[in-house]
Amino acid sequence: MANRVKVLLVGGSFGAVLLVLLMLVFGGGVAKGFFSGNFLNSREREPQVAMIETEEVRVEENQPTATEIQPTEVQEEVVVEVEPTATPEPTEVPEPTATAPAEVNVQGPFGPNPEDFPEGVNMLTGEFSSDPGTLGFQPALVSITNWPITARPQAGIGSASIIYELYIGQGMSRFLGLFYGEFPGDSGDGLTLDNDSADSIGPIRSGRLPYEGIRRLHNGFLVMASAFAGVSQNLDNFTNVYSSDDGDINSAMIPVGELKEIASQNSGSLVPGALSGNLFDPATPDGGMPADTFWFIYNTQNQIAWRYDETSGSYYRYADQADGRTFVRLQDRIDGAPVDVSNVVLLYANHRYCTDKAFDIDLLSINSMPATVFRDGMKFDVNWTTKNGDFEQETGALRPIRFIDANGDPFALKAGTTWIILVPSFTPQWEAPLFEEVPTDLDVWMPEEPDKLLYRLLNGKEPGTGVWVSRFYQSLMTYDQNVCSQIQ
Repeated sequence: MANRVKVLLVGGSFGAVLLVLLMLVFGGGVAKGFFSGNFLNSREREPQVAMIETEEVRVEENQPTATEIQPTEVQEEVVVEVEPTATPEPTEVPEPTATAPAEVNVQGPFGPNPEDFPEGVNMLTGEFSSDPGTLGFQPALVSITNWPITARPQAGIGSASIIYELYIGQGMSRFLGLFYGEFPGDSGDGLTLDNDSADSIGPIRSGRLPYEGIRRLHNGFLVMASAFAGVSQNLDNFTNVYSSDDGDINSAMIPVGELKEIASQNSGSLVPGALSGNLFDPATPDGGMPADTFWFIYNTQNQIAWRYDETSGSYYRYADQADGRTFVRLQDRIDGAPVDVSNVVLLYANHRYCTDKAFDIDLLSINSMPATVFRDGMKFDVNWTTKNGDFEQETGALRPIRFIDANGDPFALKAGTTWIILVPSFTPQWEAPLFEEVPTDLDVWMPEEPDKLLYRLLNGKEPGTGVWVSRFYQSLMTYDQNVCSQIQ
């Protein structure tokens, strides 16, 4: 079957133009003849012109055709009038809106792993730091005296992330305040000691053997008012601060600016995540027992009462003034604000001694030991550990004391300051009768019958009162010749 192609002659000026184009296509000679007036006399061009007809042209079947030429019907030009359309009104383009930032969890839970803490959160408190630039600093552990009572109230203690309280002999205790991510009002960046500054921390007293283990667990440095030579040779990375007045045992202080300067000198040396390990959760864990009051007694003239305040969600610390009857709530000398804490911990650890004043505490590489945590007006019997896990093995860095439950899972502390009382293994605790209630709204409290109160606390037992008691027994320490060798 033949293929049919229609070729139309187009008249008028359009046809003339088309004819000229055809002549250009079929050769320069055709064009020359046309323009010279000899077009019809050029016999070699006649067959090409004669092919343009108005009739149909038959193309034999199976005969090859030029694929580059696709003939189409060409019709006369038709002009179509198009009515103009109205110009559309400009549409209002909405202004671009900023993408809302991802919601930041500010409540917790945070921890226990490094990646579980949002940027800016202090891994030792579970709270956002007011000065996040200091989170790269080394933690500072400052030896702060508690005796004689003229040292009270201590300065700067309200800004500590953790406060360790440890026995130093003769019925007395001392504080080791850990400052990290939070500092009291800065007195400047200079290194010159200014013991009269209102923004100084202290009073500072001598170092003790257990300080080294605590320091290593927090990858920090010590600040102390020197130490006995046998003790100082066992301590590392410390700064000595001396009294400005030889007649005043409480005159050794360190300005906050200097403490921050020392902490910043090794900025960046803290292994990322080395202060992680604990879980902080605002939700109260299950399994606790009511405990709105906790008494810890060193002796008749060194009694401490911790009272939970439901309104603030914190524990207040009342200590007698070496008389067994006048209890003063702990305050920070710098601003006069009460020192309230989120967690009070009774930490059981092996105490080894050489003399009644020289002893050490086993804190490193402990698989599991008992602890009691007071939070939210409840008492929890848990465990603590410093065993080397994957983090320690991979980084070579130690991590702080971690609190775990009976299954070895992290036990949740409450975000805020933690106060840790170090006691010998097997130190007893019990629930006593409610004889007089410790207040929550007084700066100074005097029991109506202090002697009877102490007697009932030490000798009475009554489950369900929420009044818990423990006392320090030096007899529970273990004699160890190695401690004697340490201090020679």
